[in-house]
Amino acid sequence: MNKVIVIGAGIAGLATSVRLALKGYQVTVFERNAYPGGKLSAFEAEGFRFDAGPSLFTMPHFVTQLFEMANENPEQYFRYKKKDIACQYFWDDGMQFTAYANRDRFLEAIETTFGVSKEKVSNYLDRAKTKYDLTTPLFLEKSLHKLSTFLNKETIAALLRLPVFQINTSLHRANAAYFKNPRLVQLFDRFATYNGSDPYQTSGMMTLIQHLEQHYGTFIPEGGMEQITTAIYELALRQGVTFHFNSTVSEIRVEGKRTTGIVADGKQVPADLVVSNMDVFPTYHKLLQGQKAPEKQLNQERSSSAVIFYWGIRNTFPNLDLHNIFFSNNYQNEFEAIFKEQTISDDPTVYVNITSKDVPKDAPEGCENWFVMINTPADFGQDWEVLVAQLRRRVIKRLSLVLGAALESRIVTETVLTPPLIQEKTQSHRGALYGASSNNTMAAFLRHPNFSQRIKNLYFCGGSVHPGGGIPLCMLSAKIVDELITAKPNV
Repeated sequence: MNKVIVIGAGIAGLATSVRLALKGYQVTVFERNAYPGGKLSAFEAEGFRFDAGPSLFTMPHFVTQLFEMANENPEQYFRYKKKDIACQYFWDDGMQFTAYANRDRFLEAIETTFGVSKEKVSNYLDRAKTKYDLTTPLFLEKSLHKLSTFLNKETIAALLRLPVFQINTSLHRANAAYFKNPRLVQLFDRFATYNGSDPYQTSGMMTLIQHLEQHYGTFIPEGGMEQITTAIYELALRQGVTFHFNSTVSEIRVEGKRTTGIVADGKQVPADLVVSNMDVFPTYHKLLQGQKAPEKQLNQERSSSAVIFYWGIRNTFPNLDLHNIFFSNNYQNEFEAIFKEQTISDDPTVYVNITSKDVPKDAPEGCENWFVMINTPADFGQDWEVLVAQLRRRVIKRLSLVLGAALESRIVTETVLTPPLIQEKTQSHRGALYGASSNNTMAAFLRHPNFSQRIKNLYFCGGSVHPGGGIPLCMLSAKIVDELITAKPNV
């Protein structure tokens, strides 16, 4: 039985451990924190439960697939429900839009609110689906760094329809050329933030993200987002995976261009294979010192990070749902501040997630748990204490204005997460939430591969490597690593 060590119990590390255990590997996971999940964790404060990190759950089949692979009934261990409303949108002048999960209702609402015909929006979504269908076999489900990925009929079919991808235009230009209503353009531009990118720079290819949300829908686990971690972690335990928490890995051992294991807590731990779920930048610069690092890949522009206010709120707000967006008045200025000036806009868009809308026990009766997130640059040494204080005042002012309620007096508990704290808690380089940004046209090809091209039997999963950040892509990175390893059983 081949021994595998997984460094990091983030969602991709957990999924990888399950997949490899099911293939007969002896899997051990080493995690620096006292808990599994990485960013996908939770905490409590004064009777309020907060999901600490990712708040959007879509494409649940990537999770349930793990249970099916283990011949288990997913419903016995992991329950969730589909949301009727994907998101509520608000503008400062009082305009509101409800994005329904049902396509017909969604198209009807757009026509009523923005004056854009259902047929036009339907065609836009169909084009986004075409992009997704053509690119999934190439960009998402396979390693881009293996020749076999390109020598198949799916790749040829995609290349024959290259213009449909809109690679050489930005997402914003693609949307603005198709829609004339600036607020509908802003709404569709927002999907660039799903992988921490700038809609004014990232490729028009990214319209496919809108297809994912509209086609698959958004969901909420019965126990909140943390339940995703809990369910996969417990599945891993049932498959015989061993976990070491509060354990610091200081080195990936390499002998003769081949990994032989790790050093954890000062002790050598031998292994036939090593999979790093740690951010790829510190993996090289902390764990592989002395090995040549792919600096061009490691030093790509960072994705956005975030400041998150976790607020326990006295009172409830019936006009809010699970996902809520309060748009800025100058979207382009907001992204220029993040990616060019490396600061926070004076007029930022605010995202509010409230799981107690669907999980009542997440907040005391008559209260709500607010996860208030603002996109920011990664940490480049900014004075975060000053920036957060300014941001807090602006966010409270905007939300109070739009909701018609004095919000400050309703905050009964507060915890704040900043880019430096994100780096400290999750080892994400500079606190970037998605590793490298996707602002470069060739970003998909520039991401670090899921395997080392220099060190045999060393693999990588998670949001900092191919195919990217976010729960679905992290789950796909685990699938790719599984397939790469099991395609070469003789290690």
